[in-house]
Amino acid sequence: MGKVPEKIWTWQMASPFKKDRETGEVTPGRLEKTQIDVPELMPGEVLVEVAGCGICHTDLGYYYQGVPTVNKPPLTLGHEISGIVVAAASDVESWNGKEVIIPAVMPCRKCHLCKTGRGNRCLAQKMPGNSMGIYGGFSSHIPVPAIDLCEVRNRGSIPLEKLAVVADAATTPFQAAKRADVQVGDNVIVIGVGGVGQYMVQVLKALGAATVVAVDINQERLDTMLKNGADLAVNSMGKTPRDISGELKAYRKENGLPSTGWKIFEVSGTKPGQELGLALLSFTGKMVVVGFGPHKVEYSISRLMAFDAELIGSWGCLPEYYPSVLSMITSGKINFEEFVQTRPMGTIQESFDEAHKKSPDQRIVLIPDF
Repeated sequence: MGKVPEKIWTWQMASPFKKDRETGEVTPGRLEKTQIDVPELMPGEVLVEVAGCGICHTDLGYYYQGVPTVNKPPLTLGHEISGIVVAAASDVESWNGKEVIIPAVMPCRKCHLCKTGRGNRCLAQKMPGNSMGIYGGFSSHIPVPAIDLCEVRNRGSIPLEKLAVVADAATTPFQAAKRADVQVGDNVIVIGVGGVGQYMVQVLKALGAATVVAVDINQERLDTMLKNGADLAVNSMGKTPRDISGELKAYRKENGLPSTGWKIFEVSGTKPGQELGLALLSFTGKMVVVGFGPHKVEYSISRLMAFDAELIGSWGCLPEYYPSVLSMITSGKINFEEFVQTRPMGTIQESFDEAHKKSPDQRIVLIPDF
């Protein structure tokens, strides 16, 4: 068990990266290593010593694309967090010493959305690195409500720091699958098999999907997915939606699969990916938007009526689903460690720049080295 620190070390986003729309002039963002006070824990709160924090596309959106955060800079980014509880308020002392995963979104559990099963989109939710004041995962410690924690048990030889990605990259696909009401025997398509998409494929197969089609522009990633749950890999590089639709039609015909009821998960967050998903959405199908992008896409929504189809958004993951996903990982149903890399947290600026230029094949988890 760790010790309660005198101060919390943190990498704060002092200012985000900015680009003037008119002049194109760029103002680089600033990540500053600093210290902040250890807060007095309120009832129900614990202090977690961070073991690892993953770099998510959302963090990069805040930093490089000017996506607004609830709390303005300076604040500490990072919401994919694993660690160990080193202090707890008197009413939650039983959490002391436990290894935990901190959910990326923590609902208030009191509002109408929470009470009707939609707490993942609770408007009063707490999100490290966004709506928890100055606190985020790219730090040595973080105070959080104990009620939402996922205790890590029987992790075997899996390092605790690597399990940080369960907090978002691995659980967001599970929530998306629930939103689509994925059932055993379903036929599904995953567009974009990068940091989140590679788990989307595996979660769908673990939930019993009969056919999983992976679509990406990176052949190496597609080859990896064929070894980890995908039944068909489609390289979309240089192809039109009509081309890809033709490939899928031929595959369906060859394997005796229906043309209706397919569930599509758009995880790339790119305009071409979203346009492709909408083009493939057909009779009684569902498309779930998982990836984020700042662009706009044109679509005739009357097609939804004609196809009796559904277009759905999915945000984060309910904390109560975390144990199920963690179990999938520790039981080997999801190939986990192959898709994670760790680095010292002192490399945060270079790691941000690298992940921004090209989504890494292995999720980057930063380990505190203050």
